[in-house]
Amino acid sequence: MSLEFEGTQYMDVSIAQTTDDKIRAGKSGLLLVSDNYDAFAMRVLAARSAVRTLDLMYYLWHDDHTGRLLMQEVFRAAQRGVRVRMLLDDVNPRKNDPAYLALSRHPNVELKLFNPGGIRGPGVMRSVEVVLRLFALTRRMHNKAWIADETIAIVGGRNVGDAYFDAAETNFRDLDVLLLGPAVKQTARIFEAFWNCQDAKPIGDLGSATTTSANLFEGTDRETESTLLNGIGDRRSIAEFIAASNNVHWIERVRVISDPPEKVRGWRPRSWLMRELLPTIQSARKCVEIVSPYFIPGRRGSAILSNLVGDGVDVAVLTNSLAATDVAAVHGAYANYRTQLLRNGVRLFELQPFGRQAKISVFGSKGASLHTKAFSVDNRTGFVGSFNFDPRSVSLNAEMGVLFEDEKLVAELRSRFQSEISPEASYRLALKNNVLHWHGCDEGRHHDYTNEPEAGIFRRILAALFRHLPIESQL
Repeated sequence: MSLEFEGTQYMDVSIAQTTDDKIRAGKSGLLLVSDNYDAFAMRVLAARSAVRTLDLMYYLWHDDHTGRLLMQEVFRAAQRGVRVRMLLDDVNPRKNDPAYLALSRHPNVELKLFNPGGIRGPGVMRSVEVVLRLFALTRRMHNKAWIADETIAIVGGRNVGDAYFDAAETNFRDLDVLLLGPAVKQTARIFEAFWNCQDAKPIGDLGSATTTSANLFEGTDRETESTLLNGIGDRRSIAEFIAASNNVHWIERVRVISDPPEKVRGWRPRSWLMRELLPTIQSARKCVEIVSPYFIPGRRGSAILSNLVGDGVDVAVLTNSLAATDVAAVHGAYANYRTQLLRNGVRLFELQPFGRQAKISVFGSKGASLHTKAFSVDNRTGFVGSFNFDPRSVSLNAEMGVLFEDEKLVAELRSRFQSEISPEASYRLALKNNVLHWHGCDEGRHHDYTNEPEAGIFRRILAALFRHLPIESQL
């Protein structure tokens, strides 16, 4: 296995030889990618570098600037003779069916939808199906994986869309892991399990919401395309991207883990992935740091974190503030647990809604929202993936991620956590005389809030409403 793909020299021979030597020694290469421009660039370069196969598995693939540009790269790979397989969750709008059908007609492309609705068009029958299959249709494949030639894999929290690549008005803070070596094979096996399961249906077998033709690339103007692709710079291949990063960690103890696809039918233990992760968290002796944009610990989760604090473990959690979150309902449920967690010694931080430390995005955005799903335990174990600490990820959605043991990589993960919880980036929550306070800084000025900071009245009402509704298990 080499990063010098057939017919093209992608990196210096000495770098390629070092990579091959590490893989032969049974080690996997892991590269954390937090920068949104880099995350877009590595997907483009991985598609351009593919010569045999491109396997893609995503919860969301938006029909916007970056979604169309990446769809172009996928199509061009197919035109070169690359075998492309795309597995998308059916949470994507049915108005995209014509584009999916157009792409799947290419002889080198197969496209499947996961847990699809049977009625593709609008109308009464669609409404009847939603009612009859209400609970089945809420079970989704939340996985994210981009696999090229079974040589490189990208796994993490990012879907495909402008907000994940700094091309929207409000952009997500997110984290991916680029994988090399044996971990790629593990990722490929997860893809195969979902691709071959009975809940993955070819788009052509489902019928279409419309019979009109679709232009896959319609609406991407040249100026926007040029701006986004300029972020790739002079890197001509994914191997050059990896070599330029100079920060790949070669690790022996790496596992790419996933819920089984049968989870969406309730046939396997509903909390399979959590059962894998929980012993790691409970093994902590010094510290646990959790990043989850949607954080609803529940009574059991709150007790576990509180017990760790009681045993002398420093437990810190970073999630979205009400002003930063894109799902106010989830924040309402999370708010039920804040006071008790703080009383028990768990440290809570909430991301501020404006990227005061972040560089300006493609379209001059100032908005920020957390989307990273990760945790670290002591100075030895880390996890990055699609898994949120909420009931939906535990019991309903299929999730995946990378679990690893390496002091240097965990130190890098923890360094990112410390940057994100700085007073300029996040509010620190505290209790004073049983009153909740939010502490943060803006241009060196300290602010102390006693109400959800910078959140509008509509968001506050919505969160308060969902705080008291008995629907936590669906959030």
